[in-house]
Amino acid sequence: MNTILGVDIGGSGIKGAPVDLALGDLAEERFKVLTPQPATAVAVAAEVRQVAGHFDLPGGPDLPGAPVGVTFPGVVTNGTIRTAANVDKSWIGVNAEELLGDTLHCPVTVLNDADAAGIAEMTFGAGRDRYGTVLLLTFGTGIGSALFSNRQLVPNTELGHLELNGCEAESHTSAKAREDAGLSWKEWAPRVAEYLAYLEMLFSPELFIIGGGVSRKADRFLDAIHGVRAEVVPAQLQNNAGIVGAAMAAASRKV
Repeated sequence: MNTILGVDIGGSGIKGAPVDLALGDLAEERFKVLTPQPATAVAVAAEVRQVAGHFDLPGGPDLPGAPVGVTFPGVVTNGTIRTAANVDKSWIGVNAEELLGDTLHCPVTVLNDADAAGIAEMTFGAGRDRYGTVLLLTFGTGIGSALFSNRQLVPNTELGHLELNGCEAESHTSAKAREDAGLSWKEWAPRVAEYLAYLEMLFSPELFIIGGGVSRKADRFLDAIHGVRAEVVPAQLQNNAGIVGAAMAAASRKV
């Protein structure tokens, strides 16, 4: 199967598209809906169904039939949600693969959103052919992280929740924090640099990949990040990395 639907659940939006697995790129223009508020499991599942129904997939628009990959902004183990920082806490303990599988009438693979983005970037993007320690960070409503050691993923790191300067790092350094504080990209860069320096002290990566929506604006802030020894580059798949990685995870799963 060369095309599989990937869906990326975020704190503010839910987006998806069929993915060409050979190219590691979207096969159609992505479709996005707003994340419901409150973002309960049932409400989000209904919006995921709307995203899936937008595409003409095997089994019909409402019954995709083929495997679907879905990302989630929190820790996911064996398809079950363990943390839910930027969606409703009622997700915790829910088997998301069962819930979404029943909703979409197809096999569903659920994984951490940044892990999905990292898988895509390590295969098709900025981390391709890179070894050693690589750390992808997605800056959005929060901060997601995907840690790789010699191309092997260490899942569910969720390093945006590390304490830095007495608070969770993402509350001070996420893209949302930049917008809430009214900071320019250059004014935001020192916050990012401080966070990267802290992660560098902990993990000594050779490469930081900066993902999420901010990767489209990398030319506005990356050159203002100082005091970090590791190479810092933007994600090449930009904000589509999570969708691509979700589809890859669904394709590789042995059902």
